[in-house]
Amino acid sequence: MDRILITGVAGFIGSKVANYLISKGHNVIGVDDLSSGSLDNVPSKCKFIKGDLSNESTISKIPKNCTKILHLAGQSSGEISFDDPIKDLEKNTISTLNLINYGIKNNSERIVYASSMSIYGNVKDEAVTESQILKPLSCYGVGKLAAEGYLRVYQKQLPYVSMRMFNVYGPGQNLNNLRQGMVSIYVAQALTMGRIQVKGGLDRFRDFIHIDDVVSAWVKAAFSNKAIGKSINIGTGIRTPVKDLLEKIVSKTENASFYQDGSTPGDQTGIYSDNSVMKETLDIRRFISLDEGLEHFINWARNKVKE
Repeated sequence: MDRILITGVAGFIGSKVANYLISKGHNVIGVDDLSSGSLDNVPSKCKFIKGDLSNESTISKIPKNCTKILHLAGQSSGEISFDDPIKDLEKNTISTLNLINYGIKNNSERIVYASSMSIYGNVKDEAVTESQILKPLSCYGVGKLAAEGYLRVYQKQLPYVSMRMFNVYGPGQNLNNLRQGMVSIYVAQALTMGRIQVKGGLDRFRDFIHIDDVVSAWVKAAFSNKAIGKSINIGTGIRTPVKDLLEKIVSKTENASFYQDGSTPGDQTGIYSDNSVMKETLDIRRFISLDEGLEHFINWARNKVKE
């Protein structure tokens, strides 16, 4: 079995991917600085290294024989990226460069990178393809796009797959972070306060994809030769207005309501994916519906809030 390096292993997506791969018998090395992730999320059978990947001292602790690098670590909020753009650059871009150097020096087979829909910026009201002109609106999006550029520069020495993830949600998401993750923010507010603050217009729209579908995509990207050298939209391809999402959440929670107040810097008006490349390359064609996914998520979140 492969020895697989997973960064961001204490985070929402990284921990889920790690658990799945460990269940299949793979040897997982996990790295996380625990700035946003939780040590409780790290699988017990994972060799864990605490550290910031923008520092060479952390890179030097990683075993030399990791065949695959799944890079999920980083600062993941467009809003927070404006607080300290330099720190955001370190977390999302310098860390990627350091891992590219690690992969080249140690003859790793590939690196799979957690990119984002944020690199697209404002787009037309139509499914966005991977060939779309890239004009990010946030410091976060700029850093993610820069990292993709470095991956392309070094692709002959270290093959890559870039996963342009849309709005991921589901059990395990951090309900205490009200600045990252639209679905988790709204669900957390509905359950704890009964009132959801909506920063931005109700006519905005997104593509919401359940964590289980995302884990499946990451595992396939780690092993599929068809994925090498590609940037892939990771979304359902379904356009969901923010108002529809809010109404679904309110209908599934007790006595909750929502109101508009304020805006978020660097927010996109609306975006959803053309996921043709994902379907063809990763052979994922069926997705958990938003209704089913929300039901699952809210039931989990309700129990979490009670703890």
